[in-house]
Amino acid sequence: MDPGLDGPRTHVSVRFVRAVRPCGSSVRFVRAFARAVRTCAPLVRFVRTNRDPRDHAVPLPAPPASPRRTATTESDGNQLKPAPFDYIAPRRVADVLALLADEEREAKIVAGGQSLIPMLSMRLARPEVLVDITRVPGLDRLAVDAAGALHIGAAVRQSTVADDPAVRDGWPLLAAAIGHIGHPQIRHRGTVCGSLAHHDPAAELPTAALALDARFVVDGPRGPRTVAAEDFFVATFQTAVEPDELLTEVVLGPQTARGWAFEELTRRHGDFATVGVAVLLERADASGTVRDARVVFCGAGPVPVRLPAAEQALIGTDVDARAVAAAAVAARDQLAPADDIHATARYRREGAAHLLARACTTAWERCS
Repeated sequence: MDPGLDGPRTHVSVRFVRAVRPCGSSVRFVRAFARAVRTCAPLVRFVRTNRDPRDHAVPLPAPPASPRRTATTESDGNQLKPAPFDYIAPRRVADVLALLADEEREAKIVAGGQSLIPMLSMRLARPEVLVDITRVPGLDRLAVDAAGALHIGAAVRQSTVADDPAVRDGWPLLAAAIGHIGHPQIRHRGTVCGSLAHHDPAAELPTAALALDARFVVDGPRGPRTVAAEDFFVATFQTAVEPDELLTEVVLGPQTARGWAFEELTRRHGDFATVGVAVLLERADASGTVRDARVVFCGAGPVPVRLPAAEQALIGTDVDARAVAAAAVAARDQLAPADDIHATARYRREGAAHLLARACTTAWERCS
């Protein structure tokens, strides 16, 4: 029998297994695993410090007692769980707006929760009320109206939009942009309107919305109103939606441009884009050149950035090497991204120029 089987490593392993064993689901397992690591870490450090290689039977001290953690307990400054909140799932838009208009308690809208829930867990957001809008009739609408416009309700999941045949045929740029968002699990839970209202400047959907001339329907105590895409995105994580208003749907007109492409640069698959670009090219039937162009970048500023200089470099051309190079130079010279921990401004400009050249070529091939 191996003498080490009765040694300290066995005691640590037994305590670890006993700490983890009672779990019955993946979430409980992760929590139990974390508790086991916290419990056994002092024992492992003690063994490493005091172990004699000739003696496997080093006695172990009792693990230090730790206070029981609850959803509202903070330890060592680490905020591990959301602050207490009330959860309400109204069935009417009017009830949602009444909760948002309550000045005594801060309310936040939740539909997919892919951005809000992590913020709650890190206590970057501390709303007193979470208002779940997924049970409100009509907010799950995904339809094409008689005029050919696409309506996406506030509760429609990203994967639902990307997988819809009508969207893939009529709005391929939108479907492609959604395909770049995170991973399938995120797209199955996240909503289109939620990503647009959250407005991370590195996100794909605000860029696609600006490229496609989206219109945003916002409802509030002063009545519904429609906001154009160029006016909707105000600054990082800020939109034209007021605290007492709800983004009920986004409307996209028909995508008339047959040439399209969405490209982005990321460090890992599923990450937010370091920089990205959406390109739409409309070809003139008579001359066979570009009649209209749309170039919009993400990750290049506090809001999606449309670049008219790059568009003008493409209009009237057959997207030859000279036109593509001119558009890339415009991106390199005129974009003004910021330096951050993910990339320098210079890196983003170079990446934007490279992506634009590739996207222009792809979009033009689709025009043919």
